[in-house]
Amino acid sequence: MLIPATLDSSSASSQANSPVLPLYQRLAANYSTAMALGTLKPGERMPSVRELMVRHQVSLSTALQVLRYLEESGYLDARPRVGYFVRETGAVSALPLTSEPDLSQPVQPNPYAHFVGINEHISLLLERGRQADVYMDIGGCTPPAALFDHHYLNKTVTRLLREHPTLLSQGRSLLANQGNHPLFQQAMARRALAAGIRVAPVDVLATTGNSEAVSLALAAVASPGDLVAVESPTYYGLLQVVESLQLQTLEIPCSPRTGMSIEALELAFQTQPRLKAVVVVPELQMPLGARMPDDNKARLVALCAAHGAALIEDDSYGLFVEGQQAVKPLKAWDSVSGHVIYCQAFNKSLAPGLRQGWMNGGQWHGRVQMLKFAQSRNTQTLGQLVVAEVLGSPTHQRSLEKLKQQLKKQRESMAKLVARFFPLGTRMSLPAGGLCLWLEFPAEMRTSELFTAALGKGIRIAPGSMFSNSGRYEHCMRLACTHTVDSLMEQAMQDLGAMACWQLGRGLRS
Repeated sequence: MLIPATLDSSSASSQANSPVLPLYQRLAANYSTAMALGTLKPGERMPSVRELMVRHQVSLSTALQVLRYLEESGYLDARPRVGYFVRETGAVSALPLTSEPDLSQPVQPNPYAHFVGINEHISLLLERGRQADVYMDIGGCTPPAALFDHHYLNKTVTRLLREHPTLLSQGRSLLANQGNHPLFQQAMARRALAAGIRVAPVDVLATTGNSEAVSLALAAVASPGDLVAVESPTYYGLLQVVESLQLQTLEIPCSPRTGMSIEALELAFQTQPRLKAVVVVPELQMPLGARMPDDNKARLVALCAAHGAALIEDDSYGLFVEGQQAVKPLKAWDSVSGHVIYCQAFNKSLAPGLRQGWMNGGQWHGRVQMLKFAQSRNTQTLGQLVVAEVLGSPTHQRSLEKLKQQLKKQRESMAKLVARFFPLGTRMSLPAGGLCLWLEFPAEMRTSELFTAALGKGIRIAPGSMFSNSGRYEHCMRLACTHTVDSLMEQAMQDLGAMACWQLGRGLRS
């Protein structure tokens, strides 16, 4: 859900500099603004599809897209055979949209990218956070154990060990498909087919989480000194992987609404001959929470194919997308060339302790398998069997739906606390699913300093400097929404908001 912009001068300026959105999104923005201003009130019925067609002189398809987009963004509730009704959004509507990226400047690589020490910077922040005496962690984005059905998981593991008593004590043969269990491979291939991906079970490679998968993919397609295009901002773990492989990051502007800018990437291909790979999270991009429209996905796949570049897709958050509409991965558009490398992990959505994932290396799959065996040999079998057994089962589907609903409730509650306690001028987007919010403070804020001040009060945050090699997000932060919003969380958010207000010298909202 995107927070509708208030009609102040800063919002108007930001929108004026933003790229033109599709017609259905522009119409949806009109209605979301009307909701923010109180013109459309919670519980009110939205105009019907036919009314939208007549009122705006648009096609049936566009009218449907407007309503579905508002529903997926969290503004509307659909009632079967009745229509769409405005949802309650509370104090969240007081916050303007997270600003769109500035596309006026050409994208340039940092020639010293693999010497800038992003690993050292991130490791230092993480270590300081670990050593501090904190009572509230709103920096890390792993859901707590209470949000998972550990009783069901434990019963499954116990039964598997009873059925396979030597599972932990017997090593897998080097000839046994390099440690990939056939049941796991078949289960992942079936799930992929349901999402529009055609992959043979033998071409499913088990991985230890997603970091290993992305690292293997980059090592297979690029050499030291080559460029890797990443979303900006991006997950700090990816920056660490790129630097550890002695590659250079090329940060491509990322919209909080539509993801990576295809236009900026196209220009990068024209000007950067050493651009060998593109890494994207098309669904609920970390940390912005953006969802890339299907049209953009198709353009991105075609663009990378035209330039012979590997497109590495991280689909770890697609399971968190809310709503009934099916999520279509980038890999679904890669039916011929095999230049999309697909990676998926289940540690956030099924069991953090397993760190189980899988990948398909496309045209580089043989090289990926070779690197995997050379670097880490086999992936443990127990996790593969657990995922093959649990994923997609009715019990897990109910558990996942419950997890998504709880996360949605927590995101909305955290957004209201931001609106209540944080400084004037704070911007935010509330995505349609996922684990976090991305906050954008006024430009003079330094969240690295806020990180230090917050640690002193027992609160751990994730400052914006962790999510880029460029230093352009010092005024931003990622806010985890994985913990229950209780009186202790409310106090932490009030304290954090007061520290941010003091640093900026600005007043509270309430």
